[in-house]
Amino acid sequence: MLPRPEEGARMDGLDIRLEEEEHRLVLRLIGTLDGRTARAVSEALRELPPLPLTVDFSQVRTFVDLSVDALTRALRDRPVSLTGLGRHQARMFRYFGLRTEEPEHTAEA
Repeated sequence: MLPRPEEGARMDGLDIRLEEEEHRLVLRLIGTLDGRTARAVSEALRELPPLPLTVDFSQVRTFVDLSVDALTRALRDRPVSLTGLGRHQARMFRYFGLRTEEPEHTAEA
């Protein structure tokens, strides 16, 4: 279970900060997101109330593609926005059916 809002949790390689804003939860991830940590985050997400959720990836240093599948499964049935993603990670989430708040960038020739 994630800690109460404004507290943090630490699992090996990943810090999780859960903040409560008006009618929205914000989950800030800091560190390494791989298959193992993504599964742990996913399990904790399922225990949160069904409020709209923003997941902030801006402080994730290592992002393993395998984690996208686990996170998508936990996030797809709730109102969610994803921020702080790199182009590749945003594209991966879109492939799995989740939209991001990142602006689209055109490819340069």
